[in-house]
Amino acid sequence: MRTLAPRRARGAGPLALVAALLGLLLLLAPAASAAGGLDDAAASLKQGRVYVDPAMAGRFSQGQADALTEKIRKADKPIFVAVVPAADPYGATTVFNDLRTKVGITGTYGIWRGDQFQARSDQAALPSQSAERIAGASFRSHPGDIDAVLNDFVDTAAPQVNGHGVGGSAGGVSTAAIVVPLALLALAGTGVFLLFRRSRKRKEEQRRAELEQLRRVVDEDITAFGEELDRLDFDPGAADADDVQRADYSHALDSYEAAKRSMDGAKGPEDVKPVTEALEDGRFALATLAARREGAPLPERRPPCFFDPRHGPSVQDADWAPAGGAARTVPVCRADADRLAAGQDPDIRTVPTDQGPQPYWNAGPAYGPWAGGYFGGYGGGLLPGLLVGTALGSMMGSPAYASPVDAGADYDGGDYSGADYDSSDFGGGFGGGDFGGGGDFGGGGDFGGGF
Repeated sequence: MRTLAPRRARGAGPLALVAALLGLLLLLAPAASAAGGLDDAAASLKQGRVYVDPAMAGRFSQGQADALTEKIRKADKPIFVAVVPAADPYGATTVFNDLRTKVGITGTYGIWRGDQFQARSDQAALPSQSAERIAGASFRSHPGDIDAVLNDFVDTAAPQVNGHGVGGSAGGVSTAAIVVPLALLALAGTGVFLLFRRSRKRKEEQRRAELEQLRRVVDEDITAFGEELDRLDFDPGAADADDVQRADYSHALDSYEAAKRSMDGAKGPEDVKPVTEALEDGRFALATLAARREGAPLPERRPPCFFDPRHGPSVQDADWAPAGGAARTVPVCRADADRLAAGQDPDIRTVPTDQGPQPYWNAGPAYGPWAGGYFGGYGGGLLPGLLVGTALGSMMGSPAYASPVDAGADYDGGDYSGADYDSSDFGGGFGGGDFGGGGDFGGGGDFGGGF
């Protein structure tokens, strides 16, 4: 026991050095330029600072900008915010592409221009449509209040944006970029290196443990789908089978094989996402095949049953509240819809944990990719919204949560891409008297069937 205190003392040294150096980096960060213009805006954004054009300082103070910068820094997400006037050089149709090109960093960009606010995003960080929706909701919630709108936008977007924030300038050499590395070498030395190496090793061990935790559950999912295929009374060579039915059946078989291959090659919990994506896709193919054979209307593409994705595609939405939580609307299968209507408990998927069987949303962050593969294709905010107030819902800001990026958790965000990005993500611009006029978001009836 006597050896514990010295070990802790030695471990605290690198941590104290890192904390001191982070403080030094903040002190060395240059103040916002007073000149204004695209170049100054890009320079500020590349250093992770909220940019305020001097012409807008009377409406959004430097103190408010500094507070928002600190919020983004703590969120550690590649979110970039600028407040500029509705005038040159910030063209209504060009400002997003101009700033994205000059900043050159993959992320989510929110721009308050004149009296409007909009957002665009690289697909790797957040689907641009999701960024637009979040910006629109924030703008309409706080009419004319720049500070409230921008803080609302960052608070809402940060849990959904993938990747990590940026530190220092990208594409240029600042005082901090020179002094801080030298300070790291002089003050931290091998201690910092060992600290990060230990941290990396712990993360790798955690990833392996989480994958093993998931493997049993995912194998159950794959087995359940395989049994559905075995029970299926369908002969592709039968006289009453047509080409579209055979295509549905083949699609389901391909999804089953893809799920098995993906799980065999999984190296971490993030690799489970394509497994459950394939299973969700295969079950919809089976539902489509069943409708064709029965001569019924083809099913709508909906999320799987929230309570247990093995139940197959949902057929309707129903109000439900977890124990001790607030009510929310969730997609449910026919059987669970009937149970809820009768005042009974739904058939909830439980998974093994150290505390015994628990609903998957209370089983820990490893289940983020598992759930994301099932629900992630129906809008980036669907699952976090369904799970508000649950253990998994509070972890949806983690990169482990399903993202539209195939690389999953391998995407770190803040990558420097220069002008090599998908400009379609940043299409459109500031037009009309308010944000998108409402209709640009497809109207209430087109919003993902209530999600």
